[in-house]
Amino acid sequence: MWERTGGCGCGAVRYRLASEPFDTGWCHCRICQLSSGAPAVVFSTVPLDDYRIERGEDRIASRRSTSFGTRRFCRDCGTPLTMQVDHQPETIDFTVATLDHAEDVVPGYHIFHAEALPWAETADGLPRHAGLRPVTRGLPR
Repeated sequence: MWERTGGCGCGAVRYRLASEPFDTGWCHCRICQLSSGAPAVVFSTVPLDDYRIERGEDRIASRRSTSFGTRRFCRDCGTPLTMQVDHQPETIDFTVATLDHAEDVVPGYHIFHAEALPWAETADGLPRHAGLRPVTRGLPR
């Protein structure tokens, strides 16, 4: 069984993943930049039931950050934890850097690259998409 743990910067929130993440990628959208204070954020996905809060559920705050998604973060230290999007209600995206061993989950693409800050360009050779990937699950076709 693939199992990993993670949490926020102050330790108030701890979570466990009960399955291997998928759809791991960099997001360069302006909302991610403002929500994290960083030029981009790496998210990965697991089934909703496989993201389990082990401690600090009462320390998690949420905010509707876009017309299609809600972000959750630690109300004590501000660490961004998850993003849930309406077009994928059966899954949850979590911030990879919050894993205890973030090196285990490697990004495979960039989204919203049209909004990337030019001074934060990476030379990783991964596919870049101006917005969402054309193969994004749950989008109307």
